[in-house]
Amino acid sequence: MKAFVAAAVAAGLLSASPAFASEALAKSKNCLACHAVDKKLVGPSYKEVAAKYAGQADAAAMLADKVQKGGVGAWGKVPMPPNPQVNAADAKALVDWILTLK
Repeated sequence: MKAFVAAAVAAGLLSASPAFASEALAKSKNCLACHAVDKKLVGPSYKEVAAKYAGQADAAAMLADKVQKGGVGAWGKVPMPPNPQVNAADAKALVDWILTLK
């Protein structure tokens, strides 16, 4: 199913809008250059992020802000650069998806 949705987004049949937040949206926003779902690359895996922030009420808003503005220190000395290509709705959708990963 994931491949079908990704192909439909790539073909322009579906929008990579917040309703379809997934690995395909992360790929379209270049997030996967530094992150992977289940292994550390330059930054932490999305599963590590989900585990670290599980149960924190303010995590989604804080992380969506970090996606857009960047940050440093939460995972070491390597900074996460700002991502101006990610609008607020997509940042929220990405973070909401990431926080569901186990």
